[in-house]
Amino acid sequence: QVQVVESGGGLVQAGGSLRLSCAASGRTVRTYAMGWFRQAPGKEREFVATINWNGGSTYYADSVKGRFTISRDNAKNTVYLQMNSLKPEDTAVYYCAAAYSASYHPPLGDDKYDFWGQGTQVTVSS
Repeated sequence: QVQVVESGGGLVQAGGSLRLSCAASGRTVRTYAMGWFRQAPGKEREFVATINWNGGSTYYADSVKGRFTISRDNAKNTVYLQMNSLKPEDTAVYYCAAAYSASYHPPLGDDKYDFWGQGTQVTVSS
């Protein structure tokens, strides 16, 4: 079992930045790919970014590419999502998730992720 807890959400103006953190505990997270997903009101949950077990491979949704950066510190069992140039359409609840995977390529589909956090709200005002 892996427990994940997100933090760092809040209210920010368009063009601003936020850094989300995801603290993982339980079994060693070094064998887990970690992903960020988001869900806006009235919309389905969507993929944002993912990173493989050792940080050597990352993938991003087209909507955030060039603005968001995912990273991880396995010594601290923590994954980060640095969000820059935020837009109102980035407003959503952001979820961190863990997928047991030793592959170079982390999974993209949310159905591949086994453990989820409770989410943290990000609101971007125009």
